[in-house]
Amino acid sequence: MSGVNKVIIVGRLGLDPEVKSLGSGQTVTRLSVATSENWVDKEGQKQERTEWHKIVVWGRLAEICGKHLSKGRQVYLEGRLQTRSWEDQQGQKRYTTEIVAQTVQFLGSPSDRDTGRSSQNEYGAQDFGPEPSFDSSEEIPF
Repeated sequence: MSGVNKVIIVGRLGLDPEVKSLGSGQTVTRLSVATSENWVDKEGQKQERTEWHKIVVWGRLAEICGKHLSKGRQVYLEGRLQTRSWEDQQGQKRYTTEIVAQTVQFLGSPSDRDTGRSSQNEYGAQDFGPEPSFDSSEEIPF
């Protein structure tokens, strides 16, 4: 059986990117991206719900994200959902679900963090294909 595993997110970074080099020499960057939904409830009150998304970026694209993204920056991401497991230091099995980004487009400019403006900059639409293979049992050091 085959299927489609594709995620598209447009949101803002809640933290500066975390860039790490693994023992294998690969670069991995973790992003925390918020998306918000707004609506008016039955009583006419404005409501908002924010979802936080764990994003992992690999290789050259990870390096670019680490260099040019910062907290508050708006991004467009395409990727796939992935759930990993590992054992923590106490021997407990842990799980995390994250989006493995394969396309990252920087929206707005670094100074547009709170203005809501959206425009592509010279680093936009970077697509470097699938991430390199890695040992999925290896805990990413975040």
